[in-house]
Amino acid sequence: MQRMPSANDGRAFRPTPHATDTVLPLGGDPLDARLPLALLEAVKAIDTPAAELDADFVHELRNKRLGLSETVLQQIRRYHDAVRARQRIGYDEILALARLIGRRPDADLAFREAGRRWARAFVDTVGGVRRTAAHSLPQIIARPIALGALRTLARRYMDGTLVRQGSTLLLDVRSPVSADAAPKGAGCGLYEAAFREALQLVADADGAVDHVMCRTRGDSSCQWRADWRRR
Repeated sequence: MQRMPSANDGRAFRPTPHATDTVLPLGGDPLDARLPLALLEAVKAIDTPAAELDADFVHELRNKRLGLSETVLQQIRRYHDAVRARQRIGYDEILALARLIGRRPDADLAFREAGRRWARAFVDTVGGVRRTAAHSLPQIIARPIALGALRTLARRYMDGTLVRQGSTLLLDVRSPVSADAAPKGAGCGLYEAAFREALQLVADADGAVDHVMCRTRGDSSCQWRADWRRR
């Protein structure tokens, strides 16, 4: 298992090739710490037993399950501190973390759970008055408010661009950090789940999200299209 840096040693994850469909030349600027925090918190939640267990068995689980390891707990604390300090995390470090999670047999589940957690975390940065207006005001007023908030969130936290096309929204991300993390493009479920969760929370929309372009298929970027009409 690849060693994660501790909270104090300052080392970044180093991305390494592994058996996915394709290893892509991904890169970008440092990203908000809410993303790697969501990835590790999702893994921790999945690996945590539902029932109370004997102390000796818990110790054994911590040695076997990534999400329960002391190293992961240290990293979670580090990313929490980074969020509070508004520090960003290097792209390559998050890339390596995504590829590490992509080796799991439940990678698709982990990425989608992380996406929902990620979206809830960054949507919380939108002011309460703005979110209430986007939900409760007549659509002619609420839609522009919701669209403006979603565009800001896509740019600031997903390193993406959001455009409106009639009754649909198109999210474009040129270098998704999880694009090649798991076979069959399962890593893209991170962004799909985050996009859908953000639409629900900001625009009260619950339409399907379609992955219309993908870096693993040779496209220049990943794109997701969603219907954003109110429920």
